Amino acid sequence: MTPSPRTDVPAVATAIADRLLRHTAPGARVGRHTIDRAGPVAMDLPDERAVQAACGLMHVHGRATGGPVPLAVDYASVVAGVLAAQGATAVAIGRARGLGLREARTSVAQGALLAVGQYLAAATAGEDDGPPEPRVCAGGLATLDTCDGVRVELETLDPPAWREFWARLDVPPALAGRGWLPFQQRFATAVCPLPDELREAVRRRTSAELRAAAGDTGVSLLVVGSDPAPAVRPDPWRLTPAPDARLRRPVPAPAPPGPDAGTASSLPLAGLRVVESTRRVQGPLAGHVLRILGAEVIRIEPPGGDPMRWLPPLAGGTSARFTALNAGKRVVEADITTGQGRDTVRALAAEADVFVHNWAPGKAARLGLDAADLSAARPALVYAWASGFGDALGDRPPLGTDYLAQVHGGLAAAVRPADEPPAPSLMTLTDVLGGLVCAQGVLAALAARERTGRGCRVDSSLMSAAALVPRPAHRVRWTALDRPLRTADGHLYLGAEARAHPDAVHRLFGPAGLAALTTAECAGRLAAAGLPATPVHTDLAALADDPAFEAAVAPSDPVVGHARPHAPWEFA
Repeated sequence: MTPSPRTDVPAVATAIADRLLRHTAPGARVGRHTIDRAGPVAMDLPDERAVQAACGLMHVHGRATGGPVPLAVDYASVVAGVLAAQGATAVAIGRARGLGLREARTSVAQGALLAVGQYLAAATAGEDDGPPEPRVCAGGLATLDTCDGVRVELETLDPPAWREFWARLDVPPALAGRGWLPFQQRFATAVCPLPDELREAVRRRTSAELRAAAGDTGVSLLVVGSDPAPAVRPDPWRLTPAPDARLRRPVPAPAPPGPDAGTASSLPLAGLRVVESTRRVQGPLAGHVLRILGAEVIRIEPPGGDPMRWLPPLAGGTSARFTALNAGKRVVEADITTGQGRDTVRALAAEADVFVHNWAPGKAARLGLDAADLSAARPALVYAWASGFGDALGDRPPLGTDYLAQVHGGLAAAVRPADEPPAPSLMTLTDVLGGLVCAQGVLAALAARERTGRGCRVDSSLMSAAALVPRPAHRVRWTALDRPLRTADGHLYLGAEARAHPDAVHRLFGPAGLAALTTAECAGRLAAAGLPATPVHTDLAALADDPAFEAAVAPSDPVVGHARPHAPWEFA
């Protein structure tokens, strides 16, 4: 198959890009952007669902419920729209710094591959260390049901709080402890096989009893509603300019253009320095985006290193999931709870163009490392906070993690069809989108700095990122053909024409359906009848070896130790 033509412009991605660019620089010129669906992936991917099938989104989203399932929202298209806005803004920054850039190109498929990057890394890690990457785990959601018919989502990062919460439900500590590891690792594995006894303990209690237990133990609890609309619709980010003071020293001179538009010295952010103090996914992904746009990124980690470095599986002695977001960053260890550690942060920020953190609300002020503190020594600094809920939920919000953001933002209802109970996807949807939105906020601030010479504070959140995802007023309804169909050796997702003509599909395959034939045989028969379909990748290691992805995915090598998506932009 051949890649989709560059003239194939996905409407949702384009609308998201245009909206973000209007928010980035109202009335100012930015670079051009082009979006198609397949990009460098050598497959015919005519719509969002085909991209989800081919690029692993259906697989990762469906792991916890027993098999590949589409996301009922245009998630990959939204990611691609943010990438396009990033590319166009980066072109404007590069041009202002003397680089001969004109246009950035990306695709919905590249957005999807970026979104599954940490899962791709884990599936292709070179070292056999830890349990194998899960394929499916029916019943592996973390969402729980009470005896009065309420669905709830719990969150805590504190083992004693977890143990005490379950003790309030008369669950023995040893049994509660068996649930802690799968509960914490669900961010990395996209499955949560809690012991059945924990689910039964919740089913014996009312929602009021659960709220009381959560409130007494410091565990965050949200009710999972069926309304797909966002609870609030904040702007993607908020920019607050630094005080009107001229730079004490000039912005770093632009790097000289190299002979090849893909060389490090010719990337839009070459010569700029980013300092980040982040953890998990949202913050590190923001720094990752800025690094692959050319910035030098210095990562502040606690003494001994970020504990996430040893989350299995390992590649080259380090967690594959961790390196998927943090490879190529320079590390400085500092204990920011000490005066010496905070002095280290201040010294690094004084030499930086961007400082990014995703600390808990109020922590920066308590440490004396808020925007005003760091900008005093560096007025040109772009200071970015990637939060869970920002200030939208008051001064005591629930824990700002992916799954609670999905619940509060309506995505937990929107990602699943009306015939399924609402529940967050255990794929880290808002973490990925939140990191990308934070990075775009930073780019908007850098673009403004090129015009004004002033730094800026950037506030973004998981909730503001979730609100970008378009969703209908009511949950969608699916037929059987809206889900992947089993073949003799895998799954196939029918295209729009086939889904609209179920009688034609039935005539082609008869009562036995597709299960008697291989995926390739089924796809060939459908294509010959003018009813194209897309094979569903349910093995990310095999995806990395698929020749159709050769130009989009870098294979595992001795240095990195796992496969990874190539940079999601091409700059002209």
